[in-house]
Amino acid sequence: MALQDIVEQIVTGLGYDLVEIERSAGGLLRITIDLPWVSELASSVPEQFVTVEDCEKVTRQLQFTLEVEGIEYKRLEVSSPGIDRPLRHDQDFERFLGEVIDVTLKVPLGEAASGQVNANRKKFRGTLERAENAQPGHWQIVWREEPKLKPGQRVSKKREAAPTQALGFTLDELREARLAPIVNFKGRGAA
Repeated sequence: MALQDIVEQIVTGLGYDLVEIERSAGGLLRITIDLPWVSELASSVPEQFVTVEDCEKVTRQLQFTLEVEGIEYKRLEVSSPGIDRPLRHDQDFERFLGEVIDVTLKVPLGEAASGQVNANRKKFRGTLERAENAQPGHWQIVWREEPKLKPGQRVSKKREAAPTQALGFTLDELREARLAPIVNFKGRGAA
């Protein structure tokens, strides 16, 4: 059996989702797990996070199974996806609808770019939404290109807001998509 299949079978069997498998130089095998997503409509339970105990449980089972299967590695690392979680499947995009994400396209926009967006641009940050055509697998991000303010600079209340821009995409057009690592040090409930 292939490494992907073995790891996925163990992780899902223990009740977690497999986010990614990464093999690095020096024999490092890095496994990223997450708790399964339950639609907010179906559950009123607050969002839970992967704990150290969860990682330890998966590590012990994987160590045993990988040894039995004869898969070579020098160091095994099991962790949570963190604040910049990769988004790879439609279920991931569905789960994080309305969140700020970073998107990198495989190829620049080119001739499809409007006058406000550079044609060579491949990286975007914006709020994830469903595409207007509402076909499965079609998503979009929405953002505003606000100019950077200097420290202490005053902003006029009469200043017009930057226009809202949107970029539609499918998973085939993406090189990478991740949650934007935005940290709020005032706590989870703070606005």
